Amino acid sequence: MSNKSFIRILSAGPLCTVQDAGRFGYMKSGVGTSGVMDLRSYAEANYLVGNTDSISTSSNSSTIAAAVLETTLFGPTIEFTDPTIFALTGGDFKAKLDSSPVDRGRPYIAGPGQKLVLNSAVSGIRGYIAFHGGIDVPTVMGSRSTNLKCHMSGYEGRPVKAGDELPLGEGLEISKVSGVFTRFAAPAEYQHEITVRAIKGPQDDCFADEAFTALESSQYSVSEKSDRMGIRLVGPELKHLGKADIVSDGIVFGSIQVPANGQPIVLMADHQTTGGYTKIATVVSADLPFLAQARPGDIVKFRLVSVDEIQRELRNKAK
Repeated sequence: MSNKSFIRILSAGPLCTVQDAGRFGYMKSGVGTSGVMDLRSYAEANYLVGNTDSISTSSNSSTIAAAVLETTLFGPTIEFTDPTIFALTGGDFKAKLDSSPVDRGRPYIAGPGQKLVLNSAVSGIRGYIAFHGGIDVPTVMGSRSTNLKCHMSGYEGRPVKAGDELPLGEGLEISKVSGVFTRFAAPAEYQHEITVRAIKGPQDDCFADEAFTALESSQYSVSEKSDRMGIRLVGPELKHLGKADIVSDGIVFGSIQVPANGQPIVLMADHQTTGGYTKIATVVSADLPFLAQARPGDIVKFRLVSVDEIQRELRNKAK
């Protein structure tokens, strides 16, 4: 390693990857966006450590480009080599810095040799660890996000593991960013039953009316087979008018794809670029962080809304 600051991974948990806001502009070439599952927690974490001056949840915002660690279910143990500002957001992993508890939503400073330990998540399922200066892995196609299917970018195109040493960006001297220690982001509280909003389409005409009744009136359970590609749901069948297959077309983060078995799959950060199953609706972007934190067995309900309704909400928030 060079003389620049880095963090050493002592243990990694089942899935811990380097991610940023995502890789945009390459889906036409078959390269997905990847990026964090929970954009809200990612934005908060970077704000807390001074990587941006405000919290923005725009998915392709250039003001929040710093890479973080996204951890799932069980967190890593990290050793610091130099004084480093860090923050935790997302799920509650009962973290400690050496023997001292670390709260979510507040910036901390770690000294050389100190160890940050994240345990099993007791609330939510994904945690975000940001460092002042960001994780300085090479940029590939404009992003540092790990693409697991292509084994590309992030740290060697794979989840981090014990023994890895991740370089940090050169940010400002700690004395020059001391103002961040007054920053705070209220820790999210995750429920075991959530309601998310969705807009019909693009293939809503492929479904019977009773499918939309079922979608809005039923409860769906999060399957253990859910992953970064999609949240698989188990519940009442969403019936097609004909076949479930279509000529493959574009997929977006939040598309609700319904294969022949009628069980919906909400496609997430590692979604494919195109798909050949009908999509009954699309979850609005503001509600995707709730799905990103849903645990197996949690209950998901849907509420259908219009584009006009969501646009009015966005305009009101912008005032």
